[in-house]
Amino acid sequence: MRIRELSMVDFRSYERLETAFGAGPHVVVGPNAAGKTNLLEAMVVLSRGGSHRARSDQELIRWGAAVGRIEATVSREPVSSAVERLEVALAAPGPGVRLHKRIRVNGVGRRADALTGLLRTVLFAPESMSLVSGSPSLRRDELDGLGAQLHPAHARALATYGRALTQRNSLLRLIREGEAGRDQLPYWDRVLIDEGGAIVARRQAVLAELAAPLAAAHGEIAPGEVPLALAYETNAPAAPGESAGDALRRRLAETAEKELWNGQTLVGPHRDDLRFVLGERDLSAFGSRGQQRSAILALKLAELDLLGRSDGVAPLLLLDDVFSELDPERRAHLVRRIRALPQAFITTTALEDLDPALVAESTAWRVSPGRLEPVG
Repeated sequence: MRIRELSMVDFRSYERLETAFGAGPHVVVGPNAAGKTNLLEAMVVLSRGGSHRARSDQELIRWGAAVGRIEATVSREPVSSAVERLEVALAAPGPGVRLHKRIRVNGVGRRADALTGLLRTVLFAPESMSLVSGSPSLRRDELDGLGAQLHPAHARALATYGRALTQRNSLLRLIREGEAGRDQLPYWDRVLIDEGGAIVARRQAVLAELAAPLAAAHGEIAPGEVPLALAYETNAPAAPGESAGDALRRRLAETAEKELWNGQTLVGPHRDDLRFVLGERDLSAFGSRGQQRSAILALKLAELDLLGRSDGVAPLLLLDDVFSELDPERRAHLVRRIRALPQAFITTTALEDLDPALVAESTAWRVSPGRLEPVG
């Protein structure tokens, strides 16, 4: 994957930006809060239809502006040099008007999930360092982001499930307060079971696809260590002969009274988790800091491998100020992968944190508030 041209209007800290990017690695250097992460975030939005760090899309519009827009031309190198034009525009809400998002591919209006696969990305950001021991939502989002890029139907199932979950939780609260009847639940139960079962099954399938690349990447980074694996933990485990949907239907029936008491949905893929397992040990409880970082780096490298193998098109690698978090040996593994990709973007506050040979062969950019300029 490669971004050839990128333009932004009133996106985050950028009032207006138009630039072109060549092949190979790009190093973006500048102080904190200058806009480095905003640049990579724009690429993530074009890849996924939404941000990896904003609580709402409204945060993406520059303060005081009414509309924010990102556009890019991308090509599927090295397989094809043909370009596609991607656009995401956001209109700020006004009196009685909700925030509006418009997505276009080659000038044609599309849904957000239509972007999935057109610009595949692997993002390695500071928050990635919390994947092993942080919130379960971090691990779910990581797996779902990979699953959506491999299988666009996963993105649609997640969106439908999320809407149904919101509606069902609202209905449970109304029933608890005596303002609605239980007879309204079966409709939302069916949606939750159908889409939730599909989500769990897809997550487990993606983990099966990821197992070999993950073990290989970890073996490269930490030779001599016992194998690394990811274990899926569901609150609706399937009994022999049950599908994921059947198991979720059974668990919803088992927790029905408790859900009505709590006013929220207590089972489903929105409460599942992943465990990083080294041999038979849970890394979140027993792994050293070094072992955890090796596992996280191995996961990112495995994602690169799996996405690249799916159709022969290497994804775009986005590294947001993570080299300073890695020791020299782990940096070296990452540098080798960067050199093999059609394009990558690396942000840093200091060039000294990067491998000198990588800097020498990269295109360098300096970022300051609202501006991006080539170095030299």
